[in-house]
Amino acid sequence: MPSPTDRTRKKTLIIRVVAAVTFVTAVLVGIAAGLSLAETVNVRNQENFVEFAPALPTKILDIDGDLITEFSAEEKRELISIDELPKHLIYAVIAREDPDFFRHRGFSLKGIARAVVGKLTGRNLGGGSTITQQVAGTLYADRSDYSYWRKLRELWWAFQIERRYSKNEILELYLNKMYMGAGTYGVEAASKYYFGHSARAITLAESAILVIQLSSPARYNPLDNPNIARDRQQSVLKKMVSLGFTTKEEADASFAEYWDGYDYTRVSSSAYFSRDDKAPWFSEYVRRQMEGMLYGSLDLYKDGFVVHTTLDLDFQMAADKYIARGLEQANVEYKKTQGARFEQAEQLYVPVVDLLSLVFDIESVHASSDVQSESKALAKYVTEVNPVVDAAALLFDLGDLKTATNGAYASLKKVAQKNTVEGALVCLENDTGYVKALVGGSKFEQSNQLIRATQGHIMPGSSFKPLYYSAAIDSRKFTAASLIYDSPVVFYNEDGTPYIPLNFKGEWKGPVLFWYALAHSMNVPSLKVLDGIGFDAAIDRAAVLLGVEGEDNIRRTFPRLYPLGLGVIGVAPIQMARAFAVFANQGREVTPIAIRAVEDRNGRVIMDPEKELRLQQKRKGAGIQLISQQNAYTMTTLLEKTVESGTLAWASGYGSNFTFKDKDGKKYTIPAAGKTGTTQNWADAWTVGFTPYYSTAIWFGFDSPGNSLGVTQTGATIAGPAWADFMREIHQGLPRKDFVRPSTGLIDVTVCSVSGLLPTAFCNEGTNTLTFLNGTQPTRYCDVHEGSEARTARSLELMRTDTLAIDGAEVENGLKMPELRLDLLGDKPPDAAAPPPAFGSTGNFNPLLD
Repeated sequence: MPSPTDRTRKKTLIIRVVAAVTFVTAVLVGIAAGLSLAETVNVRNQENFVEFAPALPTKILDIDGDLITEFSAEEKRELISIDELPKHLIYAVIAREDPDFFRHRGFSLKGIARAVVGKLTGRNLGGGSTITQQVAGTLYADRSDYSYWRKLRELWWAFQIERRYSKNEILELYLNKMYMGAGTYGVEAASKYYFGHSARAITLAESAILVIQLSSPARYNPLDNPNIARDRQQSVLKKMVSLGFTTKEEADASFAEYWDGYDYTRVSSSAYFSRDDKAPWFSEYVRRQMEGMLYGSLDLYKDGFVVHTTLDLDFQMAADKYIARGLEQANVEYKKTQGARFEQAEQLYVPVVDLLSLVFDIESVHASSDVQSESKALAKYVTEVNPVVDAAALLFDLGDLKTATNGAYASLKKVAQKNTVEGALVCLENDTGYVKALVGGSKFEQSNQLIRATQGHIMPGSSFKPLYYSAAIDSRKFTAASLIYDSPVVFYNEDGTPYIPLNFKGEWKGPVLFWYALAHSMNVPSLKVLDGIGFDAAIDRAAVLLGVEGEDNIRRTFPRLYPLGLGVIGVAPIQMARAFAVFANQGREVTPIAIRAVEDRNGRVIMDPEKELRLQQKRKGAGIQLISQQNAYTMTTLLEKTVESGTLAWASGYGSNFTFKDKDGKKYTIPAAGKTGTTQNWADAWTVGFTPYYSTAIWFGFDSPGNSLGVTQTGATIAGPAWADFMREIHQGLPRKDFVRPSTGLIDVTVCSVSGLLPTAFCNEGTNTLTFLNGTQPTRYCDVHEGSEARTARSLELMRTDTLAIDGAEVENGLKMPELRLDLLGDKPPDAAAPPPAFGSTGNFNPLLD
């Protein structure tokens, strides 16, 4: 008599047989129905027979077509044509997945039977799905569903696919669609992940490794399980030999070569995979622009766009290098100045903590030990001071003590975290507006994504001065040789509040020429220039050059207060680069552009921003000429003086930084021009400059107000060297090119360097050759060097006409201002003025800026 166990087994077998017979019957019915339907229905035109359109990443390319980065969703995929793949890869796939692929019509009865037997016996005899069925299941069925109905649906679609596509087209779909492990889809992405190269160069042994990922990538991953993968790889190679796809000698040689050079130390991760980005700040800038440009259902992360940009990766590498170097230097100097900030806390609180430590016999706490940095102070508070304060607060109910110390710690921690020097750089090509390099800050990461180069609202300091000096030249009230007295002065803002700018150490240089005041960043003469032309002319010119449009926007940007002349406004570095590029571009408008064109996955141009920009500029006609060519060239010659002998001279080697050798060893110099800027309390350091090729703006400073880089960190000492080094590197190999001089409207005249008038035989203090708008050049001869009597009379006359009233008292040139306690400030940096009184303490702006 059969046991209960035998009866159970028999019952299970009967159920399996019935199920198998039912399934086979259903399959046969499905096959017949499918064949009949395939013969009678034109599925090609049915809407639900969709084209294969896998998710593809968007590629961001630089100006030379090199990959910057990719934006993708969860799938990593690269399409490749079957014609580009080695035959042994295709043979490996067929040998492993579907040996009868070229003979069947989408299904294999042998495979189905094998699957049925496996079901009946509970053994794994291999899958019954052909390559065509796998494609059908991936495209039109849920392959996680193991029901018979899913199999029937898969079979039906397999018939349709076989009818619609050729065998090679089906293989191409398969090789680009299937999941290959580690997030890769398709053989191209998988080959780059596992082997570090394209599937075009895949070897026989690598092909075998790749195809075994199709069935179980987690189990057969050669990076995680090399021994298991090796055994399965060998079985695929043997199968290929048995089918005549390769010879045993070729298989053995390729197998040996693969494992002889195998890197067993590599783990299952890849730089290719973790969104490699060679220019993360620029990529983010482009990504934001793309999201604004896309419309409808277009998806940046899945639609496989190719974005052609203006970036030059060589320029970007140089930008990253020099900004990183400048940031390192600036942060070191900044941290050095912060030790004093803890002196008060140490004097007031540390003795209390030490006393508590002594009372409670906590020997490990030595709060009065050397604490020279914020990070050390924070660590000491957490590990040593806080436990003592907690104990005291608990024992003596000193809740206020705990609250106060926690508040102080939180405040200190917040300050320490935010007070890191940041930097930005943007480089524009003068004639095109191409953004050639862009750095938006220190390290681009989740918590640091403010693109300061384009989103910054930063005071430019003295780098702003050339914008209204340009208006002064056009006013014809001033020329490069205008004599301006550097002397005490009181300006009155429109609301009647007085504004008294001061020079460093309260010293005054007396008469200086217009060009010298700009090159050496002198504040008082510059403000006299602003006063001479008026706010309207200055603001109009600055707005045009910076690209600030609309009355409300202009009014918000430019305060009608005299500190405007010292750059007390908010701008982004890209605006400053644009303004200076106009000087280099013969006065023509320069519009920054980062995206040249966008293609879809099929190579069709769907967006052409550069073409649209050029058409827009063409429609403007003469409106593209923002300032005259004569004004642009005159300003260029003035700003060249800054590089030759002014605040940029030290950083640029007095211009020698831009001296190169041609292929014959002959030296030549590419001219450069620029301006530095340092804001109140040394909070921001700028250099903006240009050559005939490129314009670059560099800034170092803080995101939060109230910080100082330190008295040695100025536009000339930190931003200047970074600018000079970057500009030198990107000009390597470029031919000599001069700034374009207009053929008419200008004249060069040599003047006395003291009076700005035509030199005489008595002018023994040097001369300067300067550029003038026709009709504004000096015509009188120097009367300063005529002889002792004439010179004395001249000086007395200048003093008489340049006296002014301060608080009701007559003040003559040369009289010193009240002492400013400058002994606390250290030596004068090369490009800065004295630190100001407390901002707003007099009810109006009163910064002393570079």
